[in-house]
Order: sequence, then C-alpha cells, then structure tokens
Amino acid sequence: MITKNPTTKLTKQLAKIVKQKTYSLDHPHTKVNPYRTSPLTALVIFRLIRRPRSAIRWWTRAPRPQSLIPLTAATKGCTRSRSSVCMLTTPTRLRLKSPTAMVRRPPKTLTLQTGKLPKTLSQADIKVTKSDQSKMAIGQNTLTLINRTAQEPYAIDTDGQIRWYSTKWSQHTFVQLSNGHLLMQNRTSKTAKSYNALTETDYLGRICRQYKLSGKLGKGSEESTITAVHHDVVELPNHNLLVTISDGGKYVEDVLAEVDRTSGKVVKVIDLKRLLPATMYRNYHQTSSRSGKVDWLHVNALWYDQKTGNVLLSARNQDLIMSFNYQTEKINWIYSGKKAASWPKKWRKYLLTPTKGTTITGGQHGLTLLSEHGQQLKILLYNNNINVTNGNAKTSGKYSEAVAYTIDLSKMTIKQTWSYGKTLGTANFTRVIGYAQRLSNGNTLIDFGYKQNEQESNIIEVDAEGNQVFNVTLKASATNRTYAYRAYRLNFYPSNYQFDATK
Repeated sequence: MITKNPTTKLTKQLAKIVKQKTYSLDHPHTKVNPYRTSPLTALVIFRLIRRPRSAIRWWTRAPRPQSLIPLTAATKGCTRSRSSVCMLTTPTRLRLKSPTAMVRRPPKTLTLQTGKLPKTLSQADIKVTKSDQSKMAIGQNTLTLINRTAQEPYAIDTDGQIRWYSTKWSQHTFVQLSNGHLLMQNRTSKTAKSYNALTETDYLGRICRQYKLSGKLGKGSEESTITAVHHDVVELPNHNLLVTISDGGKYVEDVLAEVDRTSGKVVKVIDLKRLLPATMYRNYHQTSSRSGKVDWLHVNALWYDQKTGNVLLSARNQDLIMSFNYQTEKINWIYSGKKAASWPKKWRKYLLTPTKGTTITGGQHGLTLLSEHGQQLKILLYNNNINVTNGNAKTSGKYSEAVAYTIDLSKMTIKQTWSYGKTLGTANFTRVIGYAQRLSNGNTLIDFGYKQNEQESNIIEVDAEGNQVFNVTLKASATNRTYAYRAYRLNFYPSNYQFDATK
C-alpha cells in the first residue's frame, strides 16, 4: 500500500516561494537541506526575466580544489511567469553563471553553510590510494554511491570527500529510476525494526511515493525483525516495480512481486518454488539466522531484459543464476555447479555447460545483462567464490572477483571472457555482499564489500586490461558500520530530473 507522504507540507511551503516574484538570479532564495533528510543539498530559487537559450550552469568545490563538480540547471519551461528551481551537492560554495546568450555578467557566488556530518560518517576512514580521473568513468555530475546495510547511504567524489548523504537509513535497495528519482528500501519510522518500506525520493529528500509491504510475516507486524522486502528491485517497462520479497510462509527470500507504481497494490506474484525442483527446498535445512525460516534460495539480484521480457536472477544459497520469461514463467537457462545428473530430467535441458576455464560461481551477487545479440548474451556478476551448496569447493574462500560471461543459447554453453580479483587473493575475499558495474567507457567498478568479515570495503575501478584507475578503502570504526552492500557510479543529477514544487 502507499503510505502518507511526510514531505507534502514542506513542498507546499516551497511552492509558495516559487510563486513569488522577488527572487532573481542576482538575489536568489536558498534553502539548505530543504527536506531535512539530505543535509548536503540545497535549493536555489530565482525568477528568470526571459527564456534562456542555453542552460544555467553552476560549479561546486570540496575543500580540495581539484574536486570540481560542474552541474547544469534545468531551465526548461522557464518564462516571465515561472521560476527556475535548481539544486546542488556541496558543503561549501556555489558559483552560478547565467547563459552568455542571455546576459553577459560575472558569475554569482553563493556561500552555503551545511551542518556537521553525523559521527557514523565524520569518523569514517575513507582512504583513496588511486584516482586517475583521466582514465575513470567520472563525467559531469558523477559520484560514487556507497549503499550500506542499515546505515546512511552516501556518495563520494574522486578524492573520497563525502558530497551527498541521506539521513534515511537504507537496507539493500538503492535504485535510480527512469524519471531520475531514487528508490530506497528503508523503514516507515525510526522505531520500526523491519525495512518494509520502498521510498521513491530524490536527492533533495523529497518523497514522491512510499510503499509499505508487510506480507504475512508470522507475528505479522512491522515490529517483526523479519523483512518482507529484501535485496533488489527493478523497474518494469510499465514503470511498475518488480520486488524480491518473502511471503511469510515456511520459506523466505524466494518470491517475486510486481507492485503497481500508482496504487501500491501487488498485481502479480511469482513463487520460485514453482519454477525449480521441489527437492531443492525440501532437502535444504539451513535456516535464516533472523527469521528461523528456511532460506533455501536467497534471491539477491534481479535484471529485466526489456528486449525479450526475460528476468535474470541470482540465487546465492544455490550458487545459481538463471533466466526465465516474465510473462510465461518459462525457464530459458540455468547455470550452477550442481551436477547435471542430480537435476530431475525435466530441468536438464535448461542447464548451461561451462567451457574449459570457466568459473563456477559461488554465493554470487549483482547479476547484470551487458548485451544481447541473437543467441549470444553477455552478462556480468560479482562472484564471492564461496561454496554455499553448489560452488567450487577447491577455490572457495581463496579470492572473490568480478566475472563476465558469454552465453551461447544455440549451444547452451557459457564461457568466461573477463575477470578481475583473483590476483588479489584472500586479501579481497568476501564471503557475502559485493557488486560489479560495467561503466560507460568499458571500465568496471567492483565492490569488494565485506573484506576481513566487515572490517573493510574496497571499491576498485579497473579498465578492460585490469589496470586500476580508482581504489578507495572504507574502514570500520566503533560508530561506523562501514561495509558497502553495493557501490554504484551514479549521475548526480540525471538530465531528465526536474524539481517541480507545484506537484
């Protein structure tokens, strides 16, 4: 269901300011942390005399001068009767420059004072040992987002300076939607123990929609330590949300639900126990440490292929990745270290055969589709390389890595084509969590998220040849549960994002 929006009152107050005609480019209205949950952001509101021919630009700097972040203000639809609402990401200064085609004058400099970082961030030990900006995928407005488990998500620049954070603690999910908004998994209140809310928000902290999925969680209330929502969400072509959930039965983390974006209602459910052999869950006896229920599958990553309508998913506790069609629920392929002879005959036709030298995944995370050409698929994932049930027992625990594969559906084979992490050895082994993201220039951002049993997270960007171009280590402290569930390179702010206080 959709819950009450706690930011509506603040938006109405800002809408009144937007309608005023007293604020100009020379004397704008500024508001730091306008929604009280995004302390390193601000709104800059001013009225334009005429429609500009080019966008208004501004620049922000961190304490170190090389950390320059150029941003472009959206000025679409700005006329004599409307105001332009702009935003920034900075703890220091803002230089605002009007389009030269409109007015020739020096830039306007604003000094904006933000509050101190919370202890969980101010005491964070963030150490950058490599930062080659000329070779990184780090264009305008781009930061590295650190999504932690049950603490503040935050973003850093190339020097490791924190340039954005949210006071709303997130759990696993942090997704940028097609409209430029963010979707975060968090709680509906500070006292709630479960993370059953999906909040559609923006970088300023304005909530657009908030969905609550409680499910049938045994004891049933929000106070349960079980969480119905977990791990991942993807946006479907109809803009509904495909969510990994637990349905409250004997088994957990093995169900997908489509949530209507407008109403918040669940409109489709896929129980993965219906797609896979019953022996896989009936013979699995390990229980979740939190719920005491059987966590036989543990779906931790989703990807929706808009071209084919197929869903790709990663299931950690079976050391398995697979693809099925979302409409028909027909399986396309399965890759697992589970021996073919141990599968019931009905499923053997779906099994991919690895070519020589191809890694068997173990406890993997972060499955993404890179490309698709006919019967050839290229995928990327983070291989924790831990033998949960069907991984590689010989290499388990020796290293973790990002791995790219090519799948040939005409031959039902899978071939490893690229990897990075093996040479780092046990120092970068992570038994849980992690992520791999292929960047726009072909580099790969890898989150070794749980080094030394949560004492460190090491985020490395490498080029196609495996050369490091960025390396940052996040170390834990007494107040800082620092490990990064996922690390993304995100565009702050995407070009299609617009703040409209009238809505």
